[in-house]
Amino acid sequence: MCEILIRPDRRDYFLFIPGTHQSLENKAGKLSIVIPAYNEENTILSILDRINQVRLINEIVKEVIVVNDCSRDKTDRLIKEYMADTPEMYIQYILHTVNQGKGAAIHTGIAHVTGDYLIIQDADLEYDPREYNTLLKPIVEGHADVVFGTRFFGGKPHRILFFWHPIGNRLLTFFSNIFTGLNLTDMETCYKLFRADILKGLRLTEKRFGFEPEITAKTARIPGVRIYEVGISYYGRTFQEGKKIGWKDRLRALYRIIKYKFIKNEYRPAKRPTGDGTYNLTTSERSTAPESMDV
Repeated sequence: MCEILIRPDRRDYFLFIPGTHQSLENKAGKLSIVIPAYNEENTILSILDRINQVRLINEIVKEVIVVNDCSRDKTDRLIKEYMADTPEMYIQYILHTVNQGKGAAIHTGIAHVTGDYLIIQDADLEYDPREYNTLLKPIVEGHADVVFGTRFFGGKPHRILFFWHPIGNRLLTFFSNIFTGLNLTDMETCYKLFRADILKGLRLTEKRFGFEPEITAKTARIPGVRIYEVGISYYGRTFQEGKKIGWKDRLRALYRIIKYKFIKNEYRPAKRPTGDGTYNLTTSERSTAPESMDV
């Protein structure tokens, strides 16, 4: 078995992992970053700047897909101005003409992905794009198909806010593990990095905050899927700062954890990227993508 030393971000330490025959070392790839945005005028420019500054391991390039879910503030104008001022950054911008929910915005973004890997990035500043490399490493070394970023271990910075929120997250993760058979520590994390062909093979239906339980349950049932966890930092927001999820959303999440235990998993392996980095979507995949408007 060959051994590989991957090339990290300059702000990161070297990480040595024994390689496998599936290693993607020396093969330039593309990371697609899907950003669902709704009324994020205070943070959208900062998150785009942070993404732009990240240098990915193994010369992986970035594709940013911003889906504006019919924001009522200045988000639309700010994104267009940023694209005009930063032409060197490849950004696809998609506008929902009707508010459909975070999950629907993610579905739209996934339908436009052309990369080898895919990660969801909230438009707020709770998650740090500099940690993309931490999530990429198990995949580019050939060990994982999916990597969850956990906020509950790893020694990274974690803002102290609400007593009940982490308890709620751990309870949801506990029930999710019961029904999926996994041993995750953070099911509700935003940072889930997938091989793009794996994610495109799933039929996802949740249009709002039920997306996390659904994608976890359906991923767990993919035959032979390899799921890893890595520690990440978390810079949480208060409700005054714009946090949107509440206790009702957690009850809905619990319902969906139970629901997807008993619903047949419709997984159809998607084609790997073609030479030009595109995918040939099937008719069923196109029909499940929410309506959107390219700008």
